[in-house]
Amino acid sequence: MTKNVRVRFAPSPTGPLHIGGVRTALFNYLFAKKHNGTFILRIEDTDQNRYVEGAEQYIIDALNWCGMPTDESPVNAGKYGPYRQSERKHLYKQYADKLIASGNAYYAFDTAETLDFHRKDHEAKGKTFIYNWHNREKGRLVNSLILSPEETQAKLDAGENYVIRFKSSQDETLHLKDMIRGDIKIDTNILDDKVLFKSDGMPTYHLANIVDDHLMEISHVIRGEEWLPSLALHYQLYQALGWEAPEFAHLPLILKPTGKGKLSKRDGDKLGFPVFPLKWTDPKTGDISSGYKEDGYFPEAMVNFLAFLGWNPGTEQEIFNLEELIAAFDLNKVNKSGARFDPDKIKWFNHHYMQEQSNDELAKAFKNSQNELVEIDANYISMVIGLIKERATFVSDFWALSHFFFTTPTSYDEKASKKAFKEDTKSILEEVASIINTIEDFTVENLQTKIKGWITSKEIGFGKVMMPLRLALVGDLQGPDVFDIMFMIGKTEAVKRVEKVINLL
Repeated sequence: MTKNVRVRFAPSPTGPLHIGGVRTALFNYLFAKKHNGTFILRIEDTDQNRYVEGAEQYIIDALNWCGMPTDESPVNAGKYGPYRQSERKHLYKQYADKLIASGNAYYAFDTAETLDFHRKDHEAKGKTFIYNWHNREKGRLVNSLILSPEETQAKLDAGENYVIRFKSSQDETLHLKDMIRGDIKIDTNILDDKVLFKSDGMPTYHLANIVDDHLMEISHVIRGEEWLPSLALHYQLYQALGWEAPEFAHLPLILKPTGKGKLSKRDGDKLGFPVFPLKWTDPKTGDISSGYKEDGYFPEAMVNFLAFLGWNPGTEQEIFNLEELIAAFDLNKVNKSGARFDPDKIKWFNHHYMQEQSNDELAKAFKNSQNELVEIDANYISMVIGLIKERATFVSDFWALSHFFFTTPTSYDEKASKKAFKEDTKSILEEVASIINTIEDFTVENLQTKIKGWITSKEIGFGKVMMPLRLALVGDLQGPDVFDIMFMIGKTEAVKRVEKVINLL
């Protein structure tokens, strides 16, 4: 790739960053790093009515948690700033004026009531109202295409409300190119004349987006499929302004777990999984939405999972760290069709990354999450983690899998008890307790050798001994190896637990 790669992730701060937005940011980040390029965060906050306090910081925090720091942004500005559109609004009017001067745009003075009348009139006739070539100069609409320059200027001088509309072409076929979808043909007769600028001095998304991408020297626009209908207008704007267009790539939708329809927050609420990377508290209502971080997911798991929503490396490999993703990522391997969101698959990834975490780090997180562990030595907790984490998906799973390492069982599973406790169990456990007591060098190996040797010499079935022994130690028929458990809790505690069951029997 010869051109200097500069890509941008350009969300609006209207609420928490959806998981689909994180996927878009990830693909931009991977593409930039693959080509030694620049990853830019631009905040598109021209719609101040929808601005939500805290949303911008949330976006930055989410990207950082995912391990995708920006090269340029509102908080680490480069030479192409400002990086908030609200701070760039002085830039846009000159380009709207340029489009009017070149005949590629025009002033429209139609009131909201007039436009609403035309829409309803068309609907009544079974048609759709489109403001474009077929009606813009017919006299029913009020714009500078039918007004004289003097009439237009008089309206502007009088302070009448107006918008500046792009003058879309008539009877042309646009040949567009998308890096994912290939060649696209668009009949310009079906395009409407989009609003680019309003009399309140604010541009619409379309104009601001194009101007900013040009001035920031964006080389590739990688964005969601929902922006595909805007591609024709954006290409025409580049042509009208005499600028070279960036290359475009429109990512496939992220679909509901059923595979039908776009994933939404309601799907997460309904099925019990987050759709946001971090927890979000709505500043107006106080409503709290869960996040992947707070629900116990590792950022590596989420990034690995999101990478496969629409992209496939073409191999059997599924586990990729960020460096491997950067090396393997290719926009040519991104699918056109939507990608189904699978909540179970991200748990599978999380389980894998759980195994790769250090026991010490996991022990720290576990200790901080569980009041019962405040006084417990961190090294002991770390050793326990090493025995149980293979069965865990989240740190929140640890207590259920390991509580017997820290507290003596107070009850015994009823179903397991019926299965494990027989008439001769009491006498068997008495001998086992005696053997445990006689072991001087209390190691896993010695416990194993002595107890298994005794079982073999007595020709007793292993289940008759090991099941009640496990039940005495754990309170259930679950957990790691029995000899590991005894070693960890120590001789005194192990004998105490066995004797407790003997007394109960």
